[in-house]
Amino acid sequence: MSNFKTYTHGPASGNAPKQLVILLHGLGANGQDLLGLAPFYAQALPDAVFVSPDAPFPCDMAPMGYQWFSLQEWTAESILRGVEEAAPLLENFIAEQIRKYNVTADKTALIGFSQGTMMSLYAGPRFREKLAGVLGYSGALVWPETTDHDALNKIPVCLIHGSDDSVVPLSAYYHAQTTLLKAGFTVTGGITSGLMHNIDEQGIVAGSEFLRSALL
Repeated sequence: MSNFKTYTHGPASGNAPKQLVILLHGLGANGQDLLGLAPFYAQALPDAVFVSPDAPFPCDMAPMGYQWFSLQEWTAESILRGVEEAAPLLENFIAEQIRKYNVTADKTALIGFSQGTMMSLYAGPRFREKLAGVLGYSGALVWPETTDHDALNKIPVCLIHGSDDSVVPLSAYYHAQTTLLKAGFTVTGGITSGLMHNIDEQGIVAGSEFLRSALL
């Protein structure tokens, strides 16, 4: 059993869940951060339950909040190591939530922001069963160069990134898009002009459309 503290919303319909959406926050935030978006997504998915956990580790760069891995050392090697170490914890959490809410993997989607997107893009395609998809905001693809693309589940991916993001540069979006397309993934989404390291209304609308197409 994982010991993630979780926050939930829905299903808005009041029915038993038919879909599961797991939201993964960024560095220094907590599960409540992204859960505020759930009511907007729930308009498109009234039968979905939204689950947003605190990341498993206290943030080592702030007095409050949580992290999936440390960014004290901002190198490709350190980030990859952090993602790989946290991935089994996330995979176990996903499996537990699928069992808890009695939904299937193909009715389960991941939403990530920043560091949460890095985790989603790593763990989602590697999950033991094929998930419905990954919606990633302002993140990056962190895979080892030795990744066997044939062994991955080619789930739909939607990437949304701000053109003026100074935290995770726009080059990370292009790298993720190019790598995923070459690996055989379907990639949608796009760049929001003038947006910094954030999620805006345009991104929420586009994300809702992606989730609806992936889960219904």
